[in-house]
Amino acid sequence: METTLHQQLKLHYASDESQTEVLMGNYRIDAVRQDELIEIQCASLSAIRGKVKTLLNRHTVRVVKPVVHRIRIAKKKTKRSKISSYRMSPKRGELIDVFDDLIYFTRVFPHENLILELPLVNVQQTRIPSRRKRGWQRKDYRVEDVALEEIESTCELRTPADLFDLVGLDPERDAFTTEDIAAITQRPRWFAQKIAYVLKHTGAISAVGRKKSGIQYRAA
Repeated sequence: METTLHQQLKLHYASDESQTEVLMGNYRIDAVRQDELIEIQCASLSAIRGKVKTLLNRHTVRVVKPVVHRIRIAKKKTKRSKISSYRMSPKRGELIDVFDDLIYFTRVFPHENLILELPLVNVQQTRIPSRRKRGWQRKDYRVEDVALEEIESTCELRTPADLFDLVGLDPERDAFTTEDIAAITQRPRWFAQKIAYVLKHTGAISAVGRKKSGIQYRAA
């Protein structure tokens, strides 16, 4: 089911409301603005990989992939009741989180007709009790809806160099490993390996050697 967040972003990016949910050939486009086709993707990028690849043959496509920075959790006691409590989630998202999803999009990005836009958003997540229970007393909740509260900033990615810059690596650095990427991004090594995979398969970096700490890379 489409979330309120998805609906709000469609209206935010479209020229006007009539330019949302536009039929084009075999596809329904989320929004159209001037000569751009806009796809809002709150879920995995892998779900629209084939669609975007086809559209890029003849159109300029802007894929909007929101990255959630802050979540305000709103709880309801029942599906039909009003919100009974609010709290802020301690988790904070960052733009670099997109690499977790980009590993499924390296056969599409980069492309001369593709713009990948990352709005950093704050959202409200409404939760209602689930039918399942964990243990005898604690209720399990499920997400009923997600709504936009604020767009803090946006970032456009068009080239492999844009991805490289997002990581914060120095393009003049002689060589680096995933251990170095982990230190720069303050992320675990397994996540740094995902970053390296995306950078390598999009042409942002190339392997230049190997040492005990792993494969050495350099900016392409």
